[in-house]
Amino acid sequence: MVVLVGAGPGDPGLITVKGLSCLKACDAVVYDSLSSEQLLAAARPDCRKVYVGKRAGRHSMKQEEINRLLVELGKEGLYVVRLKGGDPFVFGRGGEEALALAAEGIPYEIIPGVTSAVAVPECAGIPVTHRSLSRSFHVITGHTKGAEGGLPPEFGQVAALPGTLVFLMGLNSLPAIVEGLLKAGRPQSLPAAVIENGTLENARTVRGCLGDIQGKVLEAGLHTPAIIVAGEAAALDLSCKSGRPLGGVRVGITGTASFRERLGALLNSLGAKVECAGAMEVNSHADSPEMEGGLRAAFPV
Repeated sequence: MVVLVGAGPGDPGLITVKGLSCLKACDAVVYDSLSSEQLLAAARPDCRKVYVGKRAGRHSMKQEEINRLLVELGKEGLYVVRLKGGDPFVFGRGGEEALALAAEGIPYEIIPGVTSAVAVPECAGIPVTHRSLSRSFHVITGHTKGAEGGLPPEFGQVAALPGTLVFLMGLNSLPAIVEGLLKAGRPQSLPAAVIENGTLENARTVRGCLGDIQGKVLEAGLHTPAIIVAGEAAALDLSCKSGRPLGGVRVGITGTASFRERLGALLNSLGAKVECAGAMEVNSHADSPEMEGGLRAAFPV
């Protein structure tokens, strides 16, 4: 069968328990450019890993080809995980993959993921809803194929909606987004923010308003992946400023898998960025000829 697993917004710790369990058990994993190396390392050593990464303007494999690949792997009788950034059904084209599998009679399961539309602003200290400021939020794609400026045809209607507007995959369309919001009647003073590499250690947030956000983003040199937030709630910064004892520190650990998991969890809780510097295994030689010979030499009968 094929399992469509939402990997979450970037931080490997934000994958669901169920999604990680499937990843550890699968025979093959099909992953994209937003998948974490740390998550891929959780798969079995003999797991087949197939990269099909896609980003705007740089397509490694067309969606139709990905669909066929999932069908082929499923027909081989493999237990396949399709690892997708964020949530499979939030601009992740998971619906197309599910339809392709259903058409071929291949069993599949959907495991939701933490969507970046909520998690990335949240980790940057921006709540998408907040009493008296934002009673709703709307998620819009900033990259619509064939559309002018990359924006959906109904953009004018969406831009006029109250609440917080969250644009995914829209950094290259930032000028068109700002122009569209202003044409929809939003003021130049409307708070806005752009978040690069959200939820990761190297995340950066640029804050401003519709009138100056383009210049600030250009000056900061932000790159994709990035999320754009516009609305009164974007003026808030609820991120904790006290920090954790090992914040910003990289720690390499070695040991057995269970030891690394336990120590890594402790170091992560203290704010450290943990990387595996080496793996160890405990192998029994109790029944080996060398051990038997050594025991006989030490304890002659």
